[in-house]
Amino acid sequence: MRANHHQFVAFAYVVREGSFSAAATRLGVTQSAVTQHVAKLEKQVGSPLLFRNREGVSLTRTGEEFYDLADRLVTLDTAITERLEGFEAMERGHIKIIANAPLPALRAISQFRQAYPDVEIDFALYAWSTATRLLRERRADVGLITDPPRSEDWERVSILKARYVAYLLPSSPLAHRDLLHFRDLIDETIILPETGSLTERVVREAQTKHGIRFPRTITMTTFPLMCEAVFQGAGIALFLANSGLISRGLVEVPVAELSASHETAVIAPKDRARLRLVKAFIEIASSLDFR
Repeated sequence: MRANHHQFVAFAYVVREGSFSAAATRLGVTQSAVTQHVAKLEKQVGSPLLFRNREGVSLTRTGEEFYDLADRLVTLDTAITERLEGFEAMERGHIKIIANAPLPALRAISQFRQAYPDVEIDFALYAWSTATRLLRERRADVGLITDPPRSEDWERVSILKARYVAYLLPSSPLAHRDLLHFRDLIDETIILPETGSLTERVVREAQTKHGIRFPRTITMTTFPLMCEAVFQGAGIALFLANSGLISRGLVEVPVAELSASHETAVIAPKDRARLRLVKAFIEIASSLDFR
């Protein structure tokens, strides 16, 4: 007996949504129906496709191979639905957005929401390595990623460039400087994003290149949390310039060893980039002026 269309769709949504219950909600069916579809597909394949645990689900090696096919089927399904229903399909759709860059992502989402107020938006911030992996694995429709890797499978539109700066309190003795060097920061506590972030990688590489190590560092999960830590006097944060309104009240000073510009781009799998909602989001994001 051949696996049917519904089994592949159920499997794809379980992976994309992270659980059987969330997949059932998105598909508008019972959790039992989703469970049965996936179980039947695994029986046909002859191997488990998913690991189940308390945190949700993850793919087995066989599951990784089948998920790529299943998700492409869902994308084709969506494209057919859009063609049949016309632009009405855009009024009640769903889009999953991920990013490692908070400000451009939130500005683009705000503009997109104004244009399509009834579309359901699922948005999450991740460290750079996680965000790029999720896009590579087709776990999101679109991402806003700084210095994304090149891939022939991705549509890529550049939206801004920025360099790294130090975020300091106005009362800091270093706040009046036009340019800082790593040696100026040796005696400071340096606040960095979590391991796996682009910032953490760039700073570590620069330290190795220039032979300077910061003896005191703190890692935090998000840019807003880093800024709050600076406001509380915990240290000096290193992050891309103009990264969010949360940093208002802090002083941004360029760092000599981090002089390179870094591109933030909108990324989407090429087949998804042709879907109307994803295409509309890319067009809105690329039209914004981030200066």
